[in-house]
Amino acid sequence: MAFGVTDLKKGTVFQIDGTPYKVVEYNQKVMGRGGSIVNVKIKSLIDGKVLDKTFKGNDSIESADVETSNAQYLYSDGSVFYFMDEESFEQFEIEGDTVGEGSGFLKEGDRVQLQKFGGNVINVDLPKNVYLEVTYTEDAVKGDTSSSITKDATLETGVVVKVPAFIKTGDIISVDTSTGAYRERKKD
Repeated sequence: MAFGVTDLKKGTVFQIDGTPYKVVEYNQKVMGRGGSIVNVKIKSLIDGKVLDKTFKGNDSIESADVETSNAQYLYSDGSVFYFMDEESFEQFEIEGDTVGEGSGFLKEGDRVQLQKFGGNVINVDLPKNVYLEVTYTEDAVKGDTSSSITKDATLETGVVVKVPAFIKTGDIISVDTSTGAYRERKKD
């Protein structure tokens, strides 16, 4: 199904030459005599590359048939990740490249959203923030507990993130899965 580029908005998924893209930024400029130019920043849902694209207002684009489904993360053997479809309870595997850099924040039982194109999983959408336990971090030097000083902390999934000096081993912290940044310590 084709639609006009003026129908695009942030988050819209469409395809160019059989590759699905998601609109990251959208800007429309209206020209004289009713014409317009649409500038978009788009991200490939296959390889994650971000492109700048310009369309004329009367161009049409092809919608992409991308399905979204919920799955539960089961475990990983290092390079392959195993999930279970929450509706059919069918178990399946996804290559680590498809899971991406956020794989270090996945723990057993986490729920994720999968995007499928042409029957294949093209993207694993993690929750924006996850709570994980700090399994190891250096103790803060007495009197040096300012929140502007950071140190490394190893989390229960094995990933290492920067945390404020007051974080201790055993604390549960919230981490932004897209940046790996510390957000907050979980309150009891």
